[in-house]
Amino acid sequence: MNNKQILIYGAYGYTGELIARKAVAKGLRPILAGRSSSKLEPLATELGLPAIAVGLDDEETLKRTLQGVSVVIHCAGPFSATAEPMMRACIASGAHYQDITGEMAVYQQAHALDAEAKAANVVLCPGTGFDVIPTDCLAAALHREMTSATHLTLGFDSDSGLSPGTAKTSIESLGVGGAIRRNGKIEVIPHAELTRKINFGRGEKFAVAIPWGDVATAYYSTEIPNIEVYIPMSPRRAKKMKGLNKFRWLLRMNWMQQWLKGKVDKSVRGPTENQRAEQKTWVWGEVRNDRRGERRVGRVVTANGYDVTVNGSLAVMEFLLAYHGEGGYFTPSKLCGPELVEKLPGSGAIKIGID
Repeated sequence: MNNKQILIYGAYGYTGELIARKAVAKGLRPILAGRSSSKLEPLATELGLPAIAVGLDDEETLKRTLQGVSVVIHCAGPFSATAEPMMRACIASGAHYQDITGEMAVYQQAHALDAEAKAANVVLCPGTGFDVIPTDCLAAALHREMTSATHLTLGFDSDSGLSPGTAKTSIESLGVGGAIRRNGKIEVIPHAELTRKINFGRGEKFAVAIPWGDVATAYYSTEIPNIEVYIPMSPRRAKKMKGLNKFRWLLRMNWMQQWLKGKVDKSVRGPTENQRAEQKTWVWGEVRNDRRGERRVGRVVTANGYDVTVNGSLAVMEFLLAYHGEGGYFTPSKLCGPELVEKLPGSGAIKIGID
């Protein structure tokens, strides 16, 4: 396994750097890659690692760069723009692909490339971080408990702040709205249209449905046709979020998106190591079969979302380095099993009951 080469693309971003440093601490020597040589060099020099500057729009150079690479951990967003060229380069060069996105469009694109990836014997596994390992594993465990489930609801509660990349992804959804799955199809809904009270694991809280990645991935993992995902939010903030609906047309405008993302660059910094160490995440899920009157609830407590992303990405990478199965598109639970989340540092066991 140690003779196989790993490449981390976007290694100088907040999460990419965390993954690179943890990989080195585990005795690995990944190649660091990204668009900017000036941003790559300081980190590569400090860690004593090789660095390659290559843009995702340079298709031939990118494919040559990936020759001999076994696994790519793609960390450069916005993934709506960067994931497809990297996935196609991995398929062309024979490298397994994973990323840390939470964007539904990327999961749908990977799913659409399933046949091409199978033919190349390449695994495509986007979402090997907090988006979506904990929720995906909990969804799979709940489905195993109730294979007849017709409805799946997921959610999580965390005190963690946003990294710049996650904040920018959130901005992209402002002009779109929320999303749920109904009767097997993804539906766009207004912001804060669906609310309910949920005990994520530390008391009942008011919660709002959000366009989380599991609206796509949990369906691929479980085939449950009705899926919603919630986070806690104060009623006051939910009301403000609802007020954004009338401005979605404006929030979709390119200049507005660029202005908002520029504000992120100036003001948002990811949490420090000490902050991450103090922030756990409570993940909750519910499956129902209303025709039978059946319901099960599952919970799992994990580390901070960014630590889950670092450790989850490296756990999937290690799995892929030893992998001898078929290629194609996989969710994390389909690739590594629902137990994956329980194996990550700081995670507890998945617990399922009637409440």
